[in-house]
Order: sequence, then C-alpha cells, then structure tokens
Amino acid sequence: MTIEKEYLDPRKGFLGEWDKFIGPGANKVELLLILGIALIAGLVMLFFGIFGNLNWNILQIILATLIAVDLGGGVVANAASPAKRWYHREGQGFWKHMIFVLFHIYSFIVAFLFRPTDWVYGIVIYGYLIISSIIIILIPLYLQRPTSVILFSGAIMINWYGFSSTPGLEWFIPVLFLKLLLGHLVKEEPYRPEK
Repeated sequence: MTIEKEYLDPRKGFLGEWDKFIGPGANKVELLLILGIALIAGLVMLFFGIFGNLNWNILQIILATLIAVDLGGGVVANAASPAKRWYHREGQGFWKHMIFVLFHIYSFIVAFLFRPTDWVYGIVIYGYLIISSIIIILIPLYLQRPTSVILFSGAIMINWYGFSSTPGLEWFIPVLFLKLLLGHLVKEEPYRPEK
C-alpha cells in the first residue's frame, strides 16, 4: 500500500469531465465499485418505486431513482482515493468544498415531492448539512474524522427522532450525510495499491 498525494491531471474531453467528478486516476476496481453501486442503488430504487406500494407518480420514481444513483455512487466515489486526492489538492479551500455541498439540495426535493411540502424538513436537514460541513472544513485536520462521525450520528438522530420517515426514502438522510460528511469533506491520505 502506498500513499499517492500528487494529483493527476484530468483527461481531455468527456473522460476529463468524468475525472473531475470522481477524481483522476481511478483504477478498474474503483470504477467498478462506483458505477456498480450507483447502478444497483438506482435499480433497487426504481424497482421499489414501481412495485413497492408507494403510490408514486412517474416524476417521483424518476427523481428518487436519480437521487439513489447519485448518492449510492457518490458515497463510494467520495470515499475513494482518487476523489480524496482531487478534492483535497492544493487550492481547494473552504468555498470549493462548500459549493460542492451546497449543490446537494435533495432535502428540498424530498420535502416538496415526497413529504407534502414539509418545508421544515427540507430546511432543518439542509441547515444541519451546511452547519456540519462548515464545522468539518474549519476544524483542525486531526479532528475532522471524529467530528464528522459525531455530526453524522446527529444526522442519524434527526432521521430517527426528528421527523417521521419518508416512505421509500428511509435511507436518504443517512446516505446523504455519509457521502458528504464522512466521504467528501474529511481529508485523508489517498492510498493506492502496490504497483
């Protein structure tokens, strides 16, 4: 096992955009994990959206499936070394990380489409995500991991005790916070297999 801190440049064209998304230099196993979990999460969500007695309309099924694909694949991608190396390279400061987090407006989509306009849910989940992210980014590096675990545990408590569950999306809050707090924001050594 080696640590590879030097980030690779993204490839050209479409593959370069993919590299900017998951981090350049992902090997075949990492790609299989990222794409495999994204596909499985999407197919499972699609199946339950159609056959799970949720009474969802086509828009709800499509959006729940897309959220599952992004969060499922994103959990793996953001925990993988290429993303760690890419998103924590030189020049990636507070606002770069916050912009990544701010784009995850899924709690408002869930509030609007799956929780009959429960805006309190959307605001509380998004607000907790933003505050937690700020804390993790600003805290000293050696405290990032334990702090992210504490804040992730808080998200689980909010999920269990703060709101009624969202039928079909009971997994949503834990996976969202796993992707962003424990995956994306925590700076870790980018380990690579021996060559």
